[in-house]
Amino acid sequence: MEDVWKYPRPPALEPVPQPVRIVFAGRTVAETGAAFRVLETSHPPVYYLPPTAFTGCGLEPASGRSFCEWKGEARYWTIRAEDKAAERAAWSYPDPAPAYAAIRDHLAVYAGAMEQCFVGDEAVTPQPGGFYGGWITRNLKGPFKGAPGSMGW
Repeated sequence: MEDVWKYPRPPALEPVPQPVRIVFAGRTVAETGAAFRVLETSHPPVYYLPPTAFTGCGLEPASGRSFCEWKGEARYWTIRAEDKAAERAAWSYPDPAPAYAAIRDHLAVYAGAMEQCFVGDEAVTPQPGGFYGGWITRNLKGPFKGAPGSMGW
């Protein structure tokens, strides 16, 4: 078991040994064996996929920006497949802080905006709350930030 309360601050960045796959609009829209994950105290990991993994969909810049004290400024993306669109369903860091240079232009995706996201053969559960984009797998121990009442943690 991985205890998310033992993840470091500032967050760690590590390659993911398992394949990562995302399903939206009834099709695989992204798949890679070259993902990274960011591990931050109290959060399930956030998975970052290279842009080349997104072969089954269109990616369009979306409105808005946000700022992470560790990684820098994020931009948002809309994912389109078939006749469906998931607005602001992904984000990336075009110019991340040096410690996170490996995820430059990689995309993280809100699992709740997709039909399913997989790490290996396991379908993930979205991090609660809708603001954070962590993916919960059965090997994680919480509680996880994002649930009601956790904003002050």
